[in-house]
Amino acid sequence: MASKTISTARSDERVAKVGAVRGIFRRPEVGASLGAAVIFVFFAAIRPDQFPTIHGIARFLDPASTLGIMAVAVALLMIGGEFDLSTGVMTGTTGLIAGLLSTQAGWNIWPAMLVALIFALGVGYLNGWLVVTTRLPSFIVTLATFFILRGANVGVTRLVTNQVRVSGIDGAPGFHLARTIFSTEFTLFGVAFRTSIIWWIVITVLASWILLRTKYGSWIFAVGGDPEAARNVGVPVDRVKIALFMTTALAAWLVGIMNDMRLRSAVASQGIGQEFVYIISAVIGGCLLTGGYGSAIGASIGAIIFGMARVGIVFAGWDTDWFYSFLGLMLLVAVIVNDYTRRKAEEVSTAAAKARTEGE
Repeated sequence: MASKTISTARSDERVAKVGAVRGIFRRPEVGASLGAAVIFVFFAAIRPDQFPTIHGIARFLDPASTLGIMAVAVALLMIGGEFDLSTGVMTGTTGLIAGLLSTQAGWNIWPAMLVALIFALGVGYLNGWLVVTTRLPSFIVTLATFFILRGANVGVTRLVTNQVRVSGIDGAPGFHLARTIFSTEFTLFGVAFRTSIIWWIVITVLASWILLRTKYGSWIFAVGGDPEAARNVGVPVDRVKIALFMTTALAAWLVGIMNDMRLRSAVASQGIGQEFVYIISAVIGGCLLTGGYGSAIGASIGAIIFGMARVGIVFAGWDTDWFYSFLGLMLLVAVIVNDYTRRKAEEVSTAAAKARTEGE
């Protein structure tokens, strides 16, 4: 009994030693955290009077919040091994549906938002069902959805309003209560912050808890890592994938409604092109393009990097035309860092397993 106890203690000690030296590489968001720190220090050094202040933080958290909501949902889907290129246009579609029903049909904003939500979930379900049924790449399926929705947004809006914009949403019954919940401001240290930041934090915490503390989170990693192996051990692969597509649609609805409440209008072109920014944020945050690896917190950090870069470039007085070049560079660096981090994590796991074997 004594020798067994000593052996276990030695095994634990060796595992702890490996973890203390290189265990930090286990976390997918390590690279994004370092990148965020570097970018913050960089812009803070350029504009110390604006960027690192509470006003500057409020400025870059504003775009980061709605982007972060979408990036977290997209990260969950990418961990599950799939992509959704219809997320950007879906934010515009849901906003237009709620806007048209409330302004042209005279609906209360709440049932109008409910119809938009049902539509979004239906499209998300259809995307997932087509992917798991036809076995076509999700890239192709959701790209088709993107073009269908993009055309419908312009065609239907122009047919109903004779323009590509829906205005006057703030005149709909129930608007002010909805705006208070989805897109108003709160004051912190004398500075106004958007309530979308609170939504973003709650969603990030919830997604992280699901990924790391629930059986469903384990299923997501398993489905993205090896769907056939996951199916062989009883994981409902098809249901998980469909649910993940519905999750991205749900997030798109939320962001679309937030835009309606904030702008008091909806535009047919809203959200187009943003789907790539969502994916980039998730990749910067540690998600692999091959699936099975990633982090909701990392995706949120990727959104913060986006917000800091967008606002920091303006504060620095640089030409904003260079912003997307910067974003592309960040994507390339993130892919390299993520691959390095994943290999280090595998080395840590191998070393830990070896240490346990030697200690037995």
